[in-house]
Amino acid sequence: MDRSIIHINVADFAVAVERVLDRRLAGRPVIIAPEGAARAVVYDMSEEAYQAGVRKHMPLGWALRRCRGAQVLSPRPERYRQAMARMLKTALPYSPLIEPGDDDGHLFVDISGSSRLLGPPVDVAWRLGRHIQADMELVPIWSLAANKLVAKTASRLVKPDGEYIVEPGDEAAFLAPLPLFLIPGIESGDLARLNDFNITRVSEACRLTIDQLQTIVDQRGAVIHDRIRGIDPSPVRQIGQPLPKIVHSIELGNDIHHRVQAEHSLYRLVEQAGRDLRRQILAARRVGLILEYTDGVRRARQTAIRPATANDFSLFNHARQVLDLAWTRRVRMRRMTVICDRLVFPPAQRPLFESERRHMEKQDRLVAAMDRIRRRFGSQAVTVGRTLVA
Repeated sequence: MDRSIIHINVADFAVAVERVLDRRLAGRPVIIAPEGAARAVVYDMSEEAYQAGVRKHMPLGWALRRCRGAQVLSPRPERYRQAMARMLKTALPYSPLIEPGDDDGHLFVDISGSSRLLGPPVDVAWRLGRHIQADMELVPIWSLAANKLVAKTASRLVKPDGEYIVEPGDEAAFLAPLPLFLIPGIESGDLARLNDFNITRVSEACRLTIDQLQTIVDQRGAVIHDRIRGIDPSPVRQIGQPLPKIVHSIELGNDIHHRVQAEHSLYRLVEQAGRDLRRQILAARRVGLILEYTDGVRRARQTAIRPATANDFSLFNHARQVLDLAWTRRVRMRRMTVICDRLVFPPAQRPLFESERRHMEKQDRLVAAMDRIRRRFGSQAVTVGRTLVA
């Protein structure tokens, strides 16, 4: 049976919600960012601001220099959560298999096998889009394809508005002319290594066999081989099904209270979590930490990661911030747990600035090289210096 997956995407979701609440914002450049914060960065922006050069996670000061007339609004996550919940409720009559994004206006809806009940999949996708528009006054992009990978790629092509239908069996032909960075699951390190061979488009990568791809990107070659052909068997999760997450814990045999020792143990946990994420071609948008003290007290803290990452170094920088928040007592620690959740495909957007992009690619190459060494010679074959004392 052919699968039918609808991807709903309300572009610039936070801005779209704000415009529904305040009609005066329509047609004006809008930037969502916490005003007054010393290091405020852009949370979301309208298409007008995007066209002026504003990007997510850009420092607010830079963004305002690029788009001087922009209206700046503080983020209101609770409103975005409420809007997301209402979108989910609107989609419920169409299928029990609905996978929402992280309060970002994305929904995957699996309507496979429901034609006799609901009608042709294209009609269902169109009705769902219209239903959301009528109920919430938001105008969603929608795409229809045989799997999540192709549906999400199709949505990226028509952003900020439109619709796209990829017929079953046309996945490879649809993807062939596209640049590789549009394909979910292909990371910046992969792109950099393929670019070294002057391979920037899907059609060029499709000429390579799995063995040839593995020569360039190591074990990820098999995964990339499937993705550039539009092969994605991952299911749409059922509503209420627990969200996937990566969890790793360590018992601190000799209870510790020194900062250096704590960071060493933390890095080891982050390395394990990063390896699991990369193996599953996912990236985390949140990292959490649970500390258990010798007197039985537990402290849990977490922080968002933007953009999502599976890179050990980036994960560790965020985890170390969480450690600062959680470690508030002068009591020895007995156990430490790292949790990576809000898992998504690695983001397609690359850093805006050349220096930042080079730095990220360098880190991705280093992590990929360490993964290759460990797969070939064992997990202890190469070690980061900061873990030697732990």
